[in-house]
Amino acid sequence: MYMSYLVDQEGYYGEFGGAYVPEILHKCVSDLQQAYLPILESAEFQAEYRALLRDYVGRPSPLYFARRLSERYGAQLYLKREDLNHTGAHKINNTVGQILVARRLGKKRIIAETGAGQHGVATATVCALMDMECVVYMGETDVQRQRVNVEKMKMLGATVVPVHSGNKTLKDATNEAIRDWCCHPADTFYIIGSTVGPHPYPDMVARLQSVISEEIKVQLQQKIGRDYPDYLMACVGGGSNAGGTIYHYIDDARVKIVLAEAGGLGVDSGKTAATIALGQVGILHGAKSYVIQSPDGQIEEPYSISAGLDYPGIGPMHANLAAKGRARVIPVNDDEAVEAAFELTRLEGIIPALESAHALGALPKMQFRPEDVVVLTVSGRGDKDIETYLQRIKK
Repeated sequence: MYMSYLVDQEGYYGEFGGAYVPEILHKCVSDLQQAYLPILESAEFQAEYRALLRDYVGRPSPLYFARRLSERYGAQLYLKREDLNHTGAHKINNTVGQILVARRLGKKRIIAETGAGQHGVATATVCALMDMECVVYMGETDVQRQRVNVEKMKMLGATVVPVHSGNKTLKDATNEAIRDWCCHPADTFYIIGSTVGPHPYPDMVARLQSVISEEIKVQLQQKIGRDYPDYLMACVGGGSNAGGTIYHYIDDARVKIVLAEAGGLGVDSGKTAATIALGQVGILHGAKSYVIQSPDGQIEEPYSISAGLDYPGIGPMHANLAAKGRARVIPVNDDEAVEAAFELTRLEGIIPALESAHALGALPKMQFRPEDVVVLTVSGRGDKDIETYLQRIKK
């Protein structure tokens, strides 16, 4: 019997996924489960979505052969340049699609959570485009370290709500967004920024991000005469850029999948967000997945220099890939990510986001052959992280 790594009819990836939601949200989630595929697969949606990706987002994003980085790592290394999208990251692919879904469901108010601020900016951007009310929840820690993105959101007309609970990062922002959703289920649509949350969000986000791997297939065919690489590499927090990068290759055994998660100060340091390395099966934000938790099941506070990877869970798609051995997951520590960011900057003239720098930080841990074709997704650009990079230089 053929087994796929994509979601099944019940909303599970192997043992991971599902929809574990409060009763008050049951109707919202079940309505979305019934509606999302007919909407996404309709000709009308596809025409509007594709036109916006082309004319507004600026797709297709380039697939760039990184000559000097290739020489450094002894492989044929291509960078998928999601950093060149409007708003500076892959996040816009998802928010454009979800707001079109929200509009078709008759919702008037949009809420979102954000860590690094890129999803918040992308959500505020499409709300401005579609004239919808926008509320973005963001941990106070992240508000401080991503100040420029906070000001962008406000300029776009969004209300940014700082969250002061927990360690004031992405997990806590998500908690508050879900509380808001519970209070306003009738008129509010929650645009989740990654492949996390209750079904159908992990699948819906992965499908909207799958334009990344769809383009990789076409671009590789044009550049090397075949439509698949030997390796795909991406960073994972919740996992949306990774989900989009691997979507059309997930069941293709010729393609090896390598994911980089945030090691923080080290997997054994107590200051980490390496969910695959440390996580146990649990429920977080409406789905069953790997979660960093204490022996009695309390969610542990994660840590990463990267606000976008500072999350104690991982999307169920990626949990299943790790559990089944389909993906190799490598923890990359703060200092390794920063070093990799400077290396890309100096070798190729591309300043990556700290999230993307974790994928780059996995390169020294790999052993390639000269003929290996490697596609690594640069999920975002480093403008938002310049202050963090500059602080590291001063040290």
